[in-house]
Order: sequence, then structure tokens, then C-alpha cells
Amino acid sequence: MQDKHFKFKGGAKKGFFSKISEYKALMVGEKGFFFLFWFELLQLFLSSVPGALGIQLRAIFYKTIFKEFGRGVVVGRNVTIRHPHKISLGSGVVIDDHVLLDAKGTENDGITFGEDVFIGRNSILSCKDGDIMIEARANIGFNCEIFSSSKVRVGEACIVAAYTYVVGGGSYKLDSTSVPMSAFPDFEGKGGIDIGAGVWLGAHVVVLDGVKIANDTAVAAGAVVTKDLEPMSVYGGVPAKLISKRDSLSS
Repeated sequence: MQDKHFKFKGGAKKGFFSKISEYKALMVGEKGFFFLFWFELLQLFLSSVPGALGIQLRAIFYKTIFKEFGRGVVVGRNVTIRHPHKISLGSGVVIDDHVLLDAKGTENDGITFGEDVFIGRNSILSCKDGDIMIEARANIGFNCEIFSSSKVRVGEACIVAAYTYVVGGGSYKLDSTSVPMSAFPDFEGKGGIDIGAGVWLGAHVVVLDGVKIANDTAVAAGAVVTKDLEPMSVYGGVPAKLISKRDSLSS
């Protein structure tokens, strides 16, 4: 695990307390060691408890570590959580099994879910000093990834089908060959991603940084979105191009 803010590296030369401090920075950030201890206890004893009992126990105790934890929230089994004090869950949110919620960063607000959001199994929401906002009634399918090193918004009542990748961050620098790309300290971002209300992203869609998708637009499966999309339209292809306007389909 490594990024520009959190470098958790093993090795015999590091002392025990140094390793613990690095682990704390990765998992709970600026929170103290008591918070880390409580967080670890909850993960150890409650994360994998199956069935209705597990859902109920997590609903009772997880609210002590999240920034906000609304009524009727469901957290599935083996959900990995990082920096939970920067994650807000609105009422009725459902987080399916094996999801990763990673709100890490030193200056970001983290991850915010509106009411009745659904996050499918094995999906990843990951911040690198960025913010992710999933608005009310949005549905994120299984095995999706939303990454933010700036800002990503998914609007109300959006449908994001399985295996979709939304990358709200920059690209590695390509203008220097003196060192590996992975060694560059910073991304070059384009301002994040804004997905409007009522948008439908088909399976295996990729949305690149700097893109705005207007309200009520559909993107066909497998498309790669590289530029802004108009409202009430249908797009497809690589890169995504306008196929039709939705109002013309009913005429």
C-alpha cells in the first residue's frame, strides 16, 4: 500500500511503534490511538458476522466510528473501511459484502452518501485526498470502482452498471522517461467528474477525469467517456459519441 500521503512499508529495520503509526495513518488518519483500538475491535469481532445478527450488530456499533450513520443503514460482511470518520451514510444506505470504502486524505472531506444509495458487492470507492459524493437513490453495481483525487459526484437516481470505472484523478506524467511513471509524486488532474441526475452508465463503461455528464443521459456498455456529454442523450463507442437524443426515440 503506498501513495503520496500514506506509505505503509514493512521491513525489519522499522520499529514496532513506527509501523503502528504508519498503519494508523493509513486506516484512521489523524484520529488517536484509542479510536484506532476501538476501530480494530469492531473490525475484528463484527466485520464478518453473517446474517441478520451481523447487520444489526454493525448498525448498532459502527455508528460510533462513522461521521454520520443514518437510520436503516445496512453494512454487509467484510466491508473494508479506511478513515470512517470522513464517511457519511444517509438513511437507508445499503453497502453490500466485500466493498471497500476508503476516504483517506489529509485535506479532503471524504465520502458522502445520500439517502437510499446502494453499493454493490466488491465495489471500490477510493479517495486519494479527494472527495466522492453519491447522491440519493443512486445505484452502484457490483465490481465497480470510483476513484477521486479531486472531486467525483454521482447524481440522484443514477444507475451505474457492473464493472464500471470512474476515475476522477489525473494521469501519470508522460513527458519524462528518466524515472518510472509510478515514481512521480503527484497526479496531474483535470478537475474531477460530475455525473448528473438520472444518468445510466452501462456495464464496463469508463469515465475519465475532467468529464461532465448531463442529466438523464445513457452511456452504452463498454463506452469510454473522454469529454462532456449532453443531456437526454444516448452515447456509445470508444471514445463515446452521440448516437441519438432520447426524445427522438419515442417519435
